[in-house]
Parts: sequence; C-alpha cells; structure tokens
Amino acid sequence: MKKKKKNEKSKIWLVLFFICLIVAVFTAGMLFKQYIDRQEANDGFSDLQKEINGAEDQNGRENGMIPEKDIENGGEEENTEREPDGGTVEENRESGSREEIEETGPPPELDIEIPRKELDWDELREKNPDIYAWIYVPDTTVDYPVLQHPTDNTYYLDHNMDGTKGYPGCIYTEDFNSRDFSDIHTVIYGHNLKDKTMFSTLHNFEDAELFQEDHYIFIYTEEDVFVYQIFAAYEFGSIHLLDNYDYTNEYIYEDYLRQIYQATDGVSNIRRDIEVTAKDKIVTLSTCTADHDSGWRFLVTGVLLNPKEQGR
Repeated sequence: MKKKKKNEKSKIWLVLFFICLIVAVFTAGMLFKQYIDRQEANDGFSDLQKEINGAEDQNGRENGMIPEKDIENGGEEENTEREPDGGTVEENRESGSREEIEETGPPPELDIEIPRKELDWDELREKNPDIYAWIYVPDTTVDYPVLQHPTDNTYYLDHNMDGTKGYPGCIYTEDFNSRDFSDIHTVIYGHNLKDKTMFSTLHNFEDAELFQEDHYIFIYTEEDVFVYQIFAAYEFGSIHLLDNYDYTNEYIYEDYLRQIYQATDGVSNIRRDIEVTAKDKIVTLSTCTADHDSGWRFLVTGVLLNPKEQGR
C-alpha cells in the first residue's frame, strides 16, 4: 500500500514537472518571439532612416543638410521636383519676438539650417498608411516616422509599424491633434527604452549645461517642414495634456505656459531667454521618466518658429 501511494506521488510530481517544463518552454518561446519582433521593428526603422538620410544628392548636399541658398520662403516649396525644404526664422533675442520670413526670401543672417530628408511619402504610406509626418531632433537618436491610428489612440503604444504587437511601438499622436500641425499644442508620444530607441534620448536634455545651447525639433510633412525651438525639458504630472486643458481658451493656455516656466519638480530645465506667449504654437514630446511608475512624464517642449500664418 505504501509503495502504491509512493508511486502515485511520483506520478503527480512527474506530471507537475512536465507542466512546469511546458510553461517554461512556452514562456521562453514567447519572450524569444517578442525579442525577434522587437529586433525586426528596430531594423525596419533603421532601414527607413538610412533611406531618408542620403549622404549626398545630385547637388552635392552632404550629411542631409540643406545649404543656406536652398532655404527660402518660410517652408513653402517653390520647385515641385524637390522635397519641401522647410523655412527659416529670424529671431530677435532682445525683444523675444519672432518674425516669419517674407516671400522676398530669408534674412541676411541665417543661423538655422533645415536638415534634408529624402522622404518618399507614397513609399512610406505603402509601409503603413498611418504615417503622416517625420520627426527629427538633433543631439538625440529621434529620427522617426510619426503615425496616428484612425480609431485607437493607444494602438501604437504597443504596436509596431508592421502591425506586430509589442515594443518598441511607434512615435505617434492621438486624434486630439490634427495631422497638419495647425493646433496650438501638439503632443507626440514615444517610449523611453533601455536600448536608446524611440524617445529615450530625449533625456539627454536633462543635462542643464547641454540644454542651454540652442536645440530644435524638425517635423516634416508632405507639404511643409515645421521648425520648433526647444525651450523646456521638464518633469510633469502624468495627466492627459490635451484632454485636461482647453487651449482654445487663451487664459487657460497662458496658465499652462506659466506652469511650464514655473516647473520646479524633478528635472526642470527652462530657457527663460525664449519668450513664448499664447499667440505661439508649441509641440510637446512626451515620454516616461527613468522611473516608469513614478506618476510623472518627461516632456520636451518647443515653440514653432515658422508658422504658416501669424498668430493662431
């Protein structure tokens, strides 16, 4: 009888062992698949970056930079045979005002060059029809397409450009924002990952000394190139920035800008020499802090220097 019970216990333990083994193999397989999917997603982004960052074109442009003579008319495309080159802005630092470039061309002193991107929008839309812009932030690794899902605002939080689920996800906006960057405040989201992809290297701007230099956000669409000067890199409560503020109300918008300039919690690098008013349009790049469970977000905000129209 004792031997029979012992055999039964052995069988039970053997069954449990095989169940645990099957679970472990299944889990390992899932983790391996996630790793492969993530690598393939990163490789896809890397291939795209190589395609659009051509080293040199037929005019001898190198390193993706447009010579000053090719930048004019505030981002309006004159020659339909080339990509839109973006615009330039003369900034009066003493008064804090910004002047949009007139149709007569750029000002004599030009201190902002628009990095060139060889963007084939038809090809990008073939890869994913939700791609509608490209974002580039010098001094970081941010050089990605921007997507917006038509029905699910959180889709690209955990879906890759090819539709697979998991990290790294995509750089994306929600339907609170239009796709033409005409909103007074545009918010763009991206993950903070250990491999330094997506929005991870926005944390470079935590360095107070580095932040005091001039930094820009370049956003390319099929029609325009928008240039934003970064004036704030700071930690902010993880509230929904677009759902909790009515930016069409000038007083509310002014109060929001005041909160940025008065930010003191955690990282709060602010360029107080750059004046931003309720007449200005801004873009905020939103990602996690180093502590993903802190209840805070790390935000990098820039002011639009080349609006298509003065004011709002």
